[in-house]
Amino acid sequence: MPVELRDTYLFTTLTDVQLEQVKTLSRKISLGEDEVLFECGTPASRFFLMLSGQIKLSRLSMDGNEKVIGIVHPGNTFAEALMFQEQPSYPVTATAIKDSELFGFDNQQFSHMLRGSVESCFRMMGDMSQRLRSLIKEIDDLTLQNATNRVAGLLYQYQLMREAETFTLDAPKGVLASRLSVKPETFSRILHHLSDKEIIKVKGNKITILNSEELRELSHEDPFTGTKKINIPGGVCPLTGNKRCL
Repeated sequence: MPVELRDTYLFTTLTDVQLEQVKTLSRKISLGEDEVLFECGTPASRFFLMLSGQIKLSRLSMDGNEKVIGIVHPGNTFAEALMFQEQPSYPVTATAIKDSELFGFDNQQFSHMLRGSVESCFRMMGDMSQRLRSLIKEIDDLTLQNATNRVAGLLYQYQLMREAETFTLDAPKGVLASRLSVKPETFSRILHHLSDKEIIKVKGNKITILNSEELRELSHEDPFTGTKKINIPGGVCPLTGNKRCL
């Protein structure tokens, strides 16, 4: 379904006049598959709203390997927090996974407009707080969970967000593996392992959950004690930290 500015979390509190002003600040951008929107370290003059397609946010490690920090889906904004820095630069590289369209918004013009909307400022602060919470959870998961726990958590979250037992992994498996800090071959091996245990069924990128309860318990399990960990925050995507992404 089309993405409307009014329905986007960041803009829901704006008045009609402010919304029209936002529209005038926007620039529509089209990207082909593997086309780069911005490089890590370049000056950050805009933030973005995804309209269609997918964008991966990544960094290169010291040994030259790509680490996927997040995957942005239609309806989500990204890079807006940078407008509050004095001389902001993008901390990641943004690349289209597939053909994508998005709106870009001028940071200086938008921040000037925010001075007239206290409610929108608090809305943006709340959104950034939610993403911070998601990042803290990710650090916890990377520290305390093994690769199988993280893959199970990803699949369980897909199931919750899609509200379906069968769904399609809408990003390449290699990108998902990098997002979970596992190697692509490890990601595939875990999928086969879960399939052998009849927890899931795998056909290409199509996943069917056969035992939701066992998958849920596995995704919450502490590998050191075998006990359940805290629940995944409801409605928060494990890929982006956004409320809506899959």
